[in-house]
Amino acid sequence: MKTTIHRLALAAAGLVLAGAAQAWPTKTVTLLVPFPPGGSTDLIARSLAPKLQEKLGGTFVVNNVGGAGGTIGATAAKNAAPDGHTIFVSSLGPFVIGPHLMKGLGYDPLKDFDYITVAVQAPNILVVPASSPHKSLGDVIAFHKANPGKMTFASAGNGTSDHLTAELMWQSTGTSGVHVPYKGGGPAMQDLLGGQVDASFVNINTGIPQIRAGKLRALAITSTKRSPLLPDVATTEEQGVKGLTVYSWQAFAAPKGIPADIKMKIHSAIVAGLQDAAVKPRLLDLGFELVGNSPEQFTAF
Repeated sequence: MKTTIHRLALAAAGLVLAGAAQAWPTKTVTLLVPFPPGGSTDLIARSLAPKLQEKLGGTFVVNNVGGAGGTIGATAAKNAAPDGHTIFVSSLGPFVIGPHLMKGLGYDPLKDFDYITVAVQAPNILVVPASSPHKSLGDVIAFHKANPGKMTFASAGNGTSDHLTAELMWQSTGTSGVHVPYKGGGPAMQDLLGGQVDASFVNINTGIPQIRAGKLRALAITSTKRSPLLPDVATTEEQGVKGLTVYSWQAFAAPKGIPADIKMKIHSAIVAGLQDAAVKPRLLDLGFELVGNSPEQFTAF
């Protein structure tokens, strides 16, 4: 009798646990993007949101909380309930660069998040408006040397990969320019296209549509080899600048303490979404490299 009762108790416990695991989502799931609409991170979130909704059920929406190089949004994500209804979708800036550049942040990237996956990575490209006189990285460096502190570089904000890449270029070449931070890649691109700033190291996916439209000129790419999408654009190393190999990435995380089963459901849905026939070709055509690694691999990325 005791054995039977014990087995029934275990079975009942299993049913309760199974029911709890299936009770998510119970409300709208927010993909919190720490930048305004129009940039690389926003693109990844909006590309995958409908696929997550298809695979996981419920409603998935994108909420843009921009400012301070993504750190305002990161703080908001950290303070959200760890119940799986807030997913943080971010570039490397708020995770890696911002904490080294800014003091008094409202979060610790190593302690306040459960990492889910790095979805994609991509190099940056040095671009100028089509009307610019500069035709190569060498032209830009020569201008810097003749006119120190004159050329303006837009970025998605302090501590973002485009900001870091410009700083690395100035350090590597012994030159200086003017960093102009924006509240996201979208606003930065608007002013670059309008000629309010001289140049930018944009993510390749952000720049390719404007390059194809003849509105921007690509002068260099920060990858280890040329991109098949821009075969005529030489790498920074090919053009004589060492130490300027930079890749940005877009990743998914959750507030610390998310249930493990929910985290892995989200992970599986993201990985499947990246391979979706409506998503994968578009991302590859924009220059993204698909990653979709494990939470453990993300932690060590």
